[in-house]
Amino acid sequence: MRAEPKDLDVRGRIREFVLSNFYVPAGDAIADETSLFEGGYVDSTGVLELIVFIESAFGVAVADAETVPENLDSIARIASFIERKRGA
Repeated sequence: MRAEPKDLDVRGRIREFVLSNFYVPAGDAIADETSLFEGGYVDSTGVLELIVFIESAFGVAVADAETVPENLDSIARIASFIERKRGA
């Protein structure tokens, strides 16, 4: 069995959280680049839940100024944000 790349593991954990904690209609496919906000999956309250998850699951702090769509709008953007924070 081959090991999964670390980024895929991060994306997988984010996807699992989104699917478990937000309403995603059966049959909806959420690609890594799908907008969680425009798709209606995450609202303003959901952003707070997402931040708590990121901080607890990945051990990174999310500053108020970082709570922008560029960092949190899709699984891919969240994963990239986490990797940047871990590398800082």
